[in-house]
Amino acid sequence: MAARFMTLADVAETLQVSAVQAYALVRSGELPAIKVGGRGQWRVEISVLEDYIQGKYAETRALVASQSELEGAQEARSSALRG
Repeated sequence: MAARFMTLADVAETLQVSAVQAYALVRSGELPAIKVGGRGQWRVEISVLEDYIQGKYAETRALVASQSELEGAQEARSSALRG
């Protein structure tokens, strides 16, 4: 049976960020997780991490698109001022 959950260390490795950054994502609520065990260790469901990553791709696409539109508008304005 495949693993269902990842530790924060595994999440950090997957995202190529520090363990502190992975913990901050969980504590802020940006990355949903659960606490398990007596010491309250955090676990992130693999499917939740995949959804988080896909969401970040969507955010990035939207950001790039809006920046391209802004650059196009600025270029059009500059051309109008020159010509």
